[in-house]
Amino acid sequence: MFKTRLLSGIVLVIVLVATVGLGGNVLFAVLGIISLIGMSELYKVVGVHNKVLGLAGYLAAAVYYALLFTRRMEYVMMLSILFLVAVMAVYVFSFPKFQAEQVMTVFFGLYYVAVMLSYVYQTRLLSDGGTVVWLIFLSSWGCDTCAYCVGVLIGKHKMAPKLSPKKSVEGGIGGVLGAALLGILFALLMSRWQGVAAHPSQYAVICGVGGMISQVGDLAASAVKRNHDIKDYGKLIPGHGGILDRFDSVIFTAPVIYYLALLLAGNI
Repeated sequence: MFKTRLLSGIVLVIVLVATVGLGGNVLFAVLGIISLIGMSELYKVVGVHNKVLGLAGYLAAAVYYALLFTRRMEYVMMLSILFLVAVMAVYVFSFPKFQAEQVMTVFFGLYYVAVMLSYVYQTRLLSDGGTVVWLIFLSSWGCDTCAYCVGVLIGKHKMAPKLSPKKSVEGGIGGVLGAALLGILFALLMSRWQGVAAHPSQYAVICGVGGMISQVGDLAASAVKRNHDIKDYGKLIPGHGGILDRFDSVIFTAPVIYYLALLLAGNI
């Protein structure tokens, strides 16, 4: 199991470096595919991944990404309203085929997966996005790794025992501090070897805040799985479950990093 997780993790990092590093249409396409797979995993939990209700969600995600690609984001609110009307129309005209929970999950899934993940691409488009975008993964996956290590070493107080018995308060604090430290090291690396004007204190704040939010994303995914009595969302990534199992923290971190980068524009 450990060997499988290690090898799949290495492959995932290689794909990440290639796609995020290239940015542009490559990153856009990969995120679009990941979003659709992630939505399918979420919809499968409530049994609508291959039904007309699920198809409405996939179509809405495709339209959203089309708006993002063509820089027509002013139409997103209109898309939201039309999407809500569409899923409710399916609900009422096929009643009682679908339950209210299924309808709400389909509507929620567009934002939880597709919209939130799209902020990786939006961050990459910023003037300094080629550097800042990496903070998304440093703060999410870095926090997760540091939290695990600290939790194993000194974790005693349970953070959310009913959701994730192995997560500890000490691990959570260690994860945030570890993410902040990674932000500082990354800033120093960028300044020294890449000649990028990066401020360690700003990067520490961004990664620290991102680390805190990433733990909410991780626990939120656990809560959904607990409610539906499943271990993983899927088996797409060997040793890591599905897309949502691997990107649950990134989903929450990406928008936070994007908006922090905007607020601190010119200072990071």
